[in-house]
Amino acid sequence: MLPTDPHGFKRRGVLFVLSSPSGAGKSTIARALLAGDPDLQMSVSATTRPPRPGEVDGKDYHFVDLERFRDMVSAGEFLEWAHVFDNRYGTPRAQVEAILASGRDVLFDIDWQGAQQLFQIAGGDVVRVFVFPPSMEELHARLKRRGTDTTEVIDARMARAANEVSHWDGYDYVLVNDDVEQCIAKVRTILAAERLRRSRQTGLIGFVRKLRHGA
Repeated sequence: MLPTDPHGFKRRGVLFVLSSPSGAGKSTIARALLAGDPDLQMSVSATTRPPRPGEVDGKDYHFVDLERFRDMVSAGEFLEWAHVFDNRYGTPRAQVEAILASGRDVLFDIDWQGAQQLFQIAGGDVVRVFVFPPSMEELHARLKRRGTDTTEVIDARMARAANEVSHWDGYDYVLVNDDVEQCIAKVRTILAAERLRRSRQTGLIGFVRKLRHGA
């Protein structure tokens, strides 16, 4: 059942997109949002890349082979999908519909291609937030500090980052993550405001009629 309040208003769910170059802090922000908000649930992408150490199928990603992924594309099972670093990533449609039906909003960790596809399908229910690093030099330093990638992979991520930041104007909000706690607070503010948008509220016409007629 969708969220409602004492006056009988119901609210359509928000499809909340977070995008950023790898290393800009998107995952940290997403974890903070999910930890403090029971009405928000993460969309788990399907991917053809192999699991990394510690990753759990169905929790971190739905790990599928290339043939299965192609079958899912052909069957229209994805809301969006993209080809990234020789692998494919996609958002299963049924999962998102189930989350919305349960009355929760959906959080997406997808790139600009996925955000664009999702917006084309769901329009006004999609809220797109892009997170910039303070500088490309700082982004490179963060990727090195993670210690999980080779120099070649870091160089590839930096090249991709330069492309990703060029698509900032396809987003509703843009933030610079030079202080992660402040950035998290801003993202929470955006989500709270978007949940209150008049266009997402249903039942308003009936409420106003009652007000006008003194009911």
